[in-house]
Amino acid sequence: MSIEQTLKDKGITLPEAPMPAANYVPFVQSGDLVFVSGQISADENGLITGKLGDGTTVEQGAAAARRCGLALIAQLKAAIGDLDRVTRVVKLTGFVNSTPDFTDQPKVINGCSDLMVEVFGEAGRHSRAAVSAPSLPFGVAVEIEAVFEI
Repeated sequence: MSIEQTLKDKGITLPEAPMPAANYVPFVQSGDLVFVSGQISADENGLITGKLGDGTTVEQGAAAARRCGLALIAQLKAAIGDLDRVTRVVKLTGFVNSTPDFTDQPKVINGCSDLMVEVFGEAGRHSRAAVSAPSLPFGVAVEIEAVFEI
Protein backbone atom coordinates (compact mmCIF):
# COMPACT_ATOMS: atom_id res chain seq x y z
CA MET A 1 0.00 0.00 0.00
CA SER A 2 1.27 3.47 -0.83
CA ILE A 3 2.04 6.02 1.87
CA GLU A 4 -0.56 8.36 0.36
CA GLN A 5 -3.17 5.59 0.67
CA THR A 6 -2.07 4.92 4.26
CA LEU A 7 -2.54 8.61 5.08
CA LYS A 8 -5.98 8.61 3.45
CA ASP A 9 -7.06 5.36 5.14
CA LYS A 10 -6.02 6.71 8.54
CA GLY A 11 -7.72 10.07 7.96
CA ILE A 12 -4.41 11.93 8.20
CA THR A 13 -4.22 15.22 6.32
CA LEU A 14 -0.84 16.84 5.90
CA PRO A 15 -0.57 20.60 6.41
CA GLU A 16 1.07 22.84 3.84
CA ALA A 17 4.84 22.65 4.19
CA PRO A 18 5.71 25.66 6.40
CA MET A 19 8.07 28.31 5.07
CA PRO A 20 11.28 28.98 7.01
CA ALA A 21 11.02 31.65 9.70
CA ALA A 22 14.66 32.77 9.36
CA ASN A 23 17.78 32.39 7.18
CA TYR A 24 17.75 28.64 6.48
CA VAL A 25 16.20 26.17 4.06
CA PRO A 26 13.40 23.79 5.04
CA PHE A 27 15.32 20.71 3.89
CA VAL A 28 18.63 19.59 2.41
CA GLN A 29 19.20 16.42 0.43
CA SER A 30 22.67 14.90 0.59
CA GLY A 31 22.98 11.62 -1.27
CA ASP A 32 20.14 9.37 -0.15
CA LEU A 33 19.47 11.35 3.03
CA VAL A 34 17.00 14.21 3.44
CA PHE A 35 17.54 16.45 6.46
CA VAL A 36 14.37 18.32 7.41
CA SER A 37 14.83 21.46 9.49
CA GLY A 38 13.13 21.73 12.86
CA GLN A 39 9.37 22.01 12.63
CA ILE A 40 7.58 23.81 15.44
CA SER A 41 4.28 22.81 16.98
CA ALA A 42 1.35 24.40 15.15
CA ASP A 43 -2.11 23.42 14.01
CA GLU A 44 -4.91 25.00 11.99
CA ASN A 45 -5.46 27.49 14.84
CA GLY A 46 -1.84 28.68 14.93
CA LEU A 47 1.14 28.00 17.14
CA ILE A 48 0.86 25.45 19.95
CA THR A 49 2.63 27.16 22.82
CA GLY A 50 3.30 26.21 26.41
CA LYS A 51 5.85 24.85 28.83
CA LEU A 52 5.77 21.22 29.95
CA GLY A 53 5.84 21.04 33.73
CA ASP A 54 4.16 24.44 33.98
CA GLY A 55 0.57 24.15 32.80
CA THR A 56 1.05 21.99 29.69
CA THR A 57 0.38 18.28 30.16
CA VAL A 58 2.32 15.36 28.69
CA GLU A 59 -0.74 14.54 26.57
CA GLN A 60 -0.87 18.10 25.21
CA GLY A 61 2.85 17.95 24.53
CA ALA A 62 2.53 14.63 22.69
CA ALA A 63 -0.26 16.11 20.55
CA ALA A 64 2.01 19.08 19.76
CA ALA A 65 4.81 16.64 18.83
CA ARG A 66 2.44 14.80 16.50
CA ARG A 67 1.73 18.12 14.76
CA CYS A 68 5.49 18.61 14.35
CA GLY A 69 5.59 15.16 12.76
CA LEU A 70 2.88 16.08 10.28
CA ALA A 71 4.88 19.18 9.31
CA LEU A 72 8.03 17.05 8.94
CA ILE A 73 6.22 14.70 6.55
CA ALA A 74 4.80 17.68 4.64
CA GLN A 75 8.32 19.12 4.25
CA LEU A 76 9.60 15.72 3.15
CA LYS A 77 6.86 15.48 0.53
CA ALA A 78 7.79 18.96 -0.74
CA ALA A 79 11.42 17.81 -0.96
CA ILE A 80 10.98 14.47 -2.73
CA GLY A 81 7.48 14.56 -4.22
CA ASP A 82 6.56 10.91 -3.67
CA LEU A 83 6.53 9.64 -0.07
CA ASP A 84 6.83 6.06 -1.36
CA ARG A 85 10.50 6.90 -2.02
CA VAL A 86 11.14 6.84 1.74
CA THR A 87 13.07 3.74 2.78
CA ARG A 88 13.62 4.71 6.41
CA VAL A 89 13.00 7.35 9.04
CA VAL A 90 16.58 7.55 10.28
CA LYS A 91 16.50 9.95 13.22
CA LEU A 92 14.33 12.42 15.10
CA THR A 93 15.70 15.09 17.41
CA GLY A 94 12.98 16.54 19.63
CA PHE A 95 13.18 19.63 21.78
CA VAL A 96 10.61 20.10 24.54
CA ASN A 97 9.97 23.51 26.11
CA SER A 98 10.02 22.42 29.74
CA THR A 99 10.81 23.33 33.30
CA PRO A 100 14.12 22.16 34.85
CA ASP A 101 12.37 19.45 36.88
CA PHE A 102 10.29 18.02 34.01
CA THR A 103 11.67 14.62 32.94
CA ASP A 104 9.07 13.15 30.57
CA GLN A 105 10.53 14.53 27.33
CA PRO A 106 10.55 11.01 25.79
CA LYS A 107 6.81 10.64 26.41
CA VAL A 108 6.21 13.97 24.67
CA ILE A 109 8.31 13.12 21.60
CA ASN A 110 6.50 9.77 21.37
CA GLY A 111 3.70 11.80 19.75
CA CYS A 112 5.93 12.21 16.70
CA SER A 113 7.61 8.80 16.91
CA ASP A 114 4.26 7.02 17.02
CA LEU A 115 3.12 8.97 13.94
CA MET A 116 6.22 7.93 11.98
CA VAL A 117 5.52 4.25 12.68
CA GLU A 118 1.81 4.73 11.95
CA VAL A 119 2.59 6.25 8.54
CA PHE A 120 5.76 4.41 7.44
CA GLY A 121 5.36 1.09 9.28
CA GLU A 122 8.61 -0.67 10.21
CA ALA A 123 10.54 1.86 8.09
CA GLY A 124 9.27 4.49 10.52
CA ARG A 125 11.26 3.07 13.45
CA HIS A 126 14.14 5.43 14.10
CA SER A 127 16.90 6.55 16.40
CA ARG A 128 16.01 9.56 18.52
CA ALA A 129 16.95 12.21 21.01
CA ALA A 130 14.36 13.89 23.26
CA VAL A 131 15.79 16.84 25.15
CA SER A 132 14.64 19.69 27.33
CA ALA A 133 14.92 23.32 26.30
CA PRO A 134 14.34 26.29 28.61
CA SER A 135 12.50 28.03 25.76
CA LEU A 136 11.76 27.52 22.08
CA PRO A 137 11.04 29.94 19.22
CA PHE A 138 7.77 31.85 19.61
CA GLY A 139 7.12 30.03 22.90
CA VAL A 140 6.11 26.80 21.15
CA ALA A 141 5.83 23.63 23.20
CA VAL A 142 7.83 21.37 20.85
CA GLU A 143 10.26 21.50 17.92
CA ILE A 144 11.46 18.40 16.05
CA GLU A 145 13.94 17.87 13.22
CA ALA A 146 14.35 14.68 11.19
CA VAL A 147 16.58 12.72 8.86
CA PHE A 148 14.97 10.44 6.26
CA GLU A 149 16.53 7.96 3.84
CA ILE A 150 15.17 7.76 0.31
